[in-house]
Amino acid sequence: MSLKILLLVGAGSFIGGVCRYLISLLFVHKQPQGFPWATLLVNVLGCLLIGMLVGYAERWHLSKEVRLFMATGILGGFTTFSSFSNETIILFHNGYYSYAIIYVAASLLIGLGATFVGFYMMKL
Repeated sequence: MSLKILLLVGAGSFIGGVCRYLISLLFVHKQPQGFPWATLLVNVLGCLLIGMLVGYAERWHLSKEVRLFMATGILGGFTTFSSFSNETIILFHNGYYSYAIIYVAASLLIGLGATFVGFYMMKL
C-alpha cells in the first residue's frame, strides 16, 4: 500500500463526508425530529453513484487510483452503505447467491444488534 493511495482515499473521504454533512443541513430545519430523509437520500444516491461508477470503470477501464479515490474515498466517505450495496451486487453477479443473502442478513441483523448493544452498554 502506497502513501499516494492512502492520500487519495483520505482526500476522497474528506470530500464525501463534507458532502454528506451538507446534504444533512438541508433537512435539519425542516424535520428535526422526523424521518431521517437526509440519510435515506445519501444512501440511495450513494448506491446509484457507486453502481454508475463501477459500470463506467468496467467499460472504460479506469485506473486503480481513480477507482479508489472515487469509490472507496468519496463514496465511502459519503456513505458506507454504497460499498455494502456494491459488494452485494458483485456477489450476486459472480453467482455467490447464498453468500450475498448471508452478507445482507448478517450486516443488517448483526449491525443493528451491535448498535443496540453498544448503545445500552453506554447507558449503564
